Amino acid sequence: MLASLAAAAHGQGWPQVASLLVACGLTSLVGLERQLRGKPAGLRTTAIVGTSSALIVLVSKFGFTDVLAPRLVVVDPSRVAAQIVSGVGFIGGGLILTQRGRVRGLTTAASVWEAAAIGMAAGAGLTLLAAVVTALHFLTVLLYTPLTRVLPGSKSRTVRLVVTYEAGKGALRGVLARCSEHDWVVAGMDRSPAGAGLRGLLGDEAHEAQLVRVALSLTGPQVASAAGVVGAVEGVREAHLGEPEDD
Repeated sequence: MLASLAAAAHGQGWPQVASLLVACGLTSLVGLERQLRGKPAGLRTTAIVGTSSALIVLVSKFGFTDVLAPRLVVVDPSRVAAQIVSGVGFIGGGLILTQRGRVRGLTTAASVWEAAAIGMAAGAGLTLLAAVVTALHFLTVLLYTPLTRVLPGSKSRTVRLVVTYEAGKGALRGVLARCSEHDWVVAGMDRSPAGAGLRGLLGDEAHEAQLVRVALSLTGPQVASAAGVVGAVEGVREAHLGEPEDD
């Protein structure tokens, strides 16, 4: 009993272990959300960042008690923990991408920074605050995402448009021309060969007409109507919006 109390006094008792476990568990939930949505910095990254942040806070709180001396050596327990905020920024900076004027990865970078904050709170023993911030993460990501899509300022967002068209009839050229008419910028294009997926969708016509499927990343005003506009182009068999592109 006395040994356990002595260890706790030096920052290596069960309360500190519990703080590390709380940090790992809560930040794993944040990472799981990123993982399930196919975003970078998923389960492993956020769990490692959060748990490491908690450990750094514990080191800052208890790691220098052996050098303290009354009126001689006084340390600020926040000095090491404060460096986490700037240090995690390097990870976040590596997750942010800029492509053709579009910035992606901000939400993922913020999630890593948030995981560090949750770990710091858990390491400091502020378990309730860490749990509340974890709950707010899911509120922000799951509820705010559909809300931002209907706000007036989101009309120029980026969407993923999947187009199936007949090869050799200039349909793709017509699609790009129609996008240009509506001031939509094609930020990216991925092509999928006609195969079992298209035949399952459109029957034997996919093989006979040599259909091709492409996925376009479109940015511009009223881009949510792109499926209807592009679907009217001659030679286009089908056009629909895929999973929305967010960060």
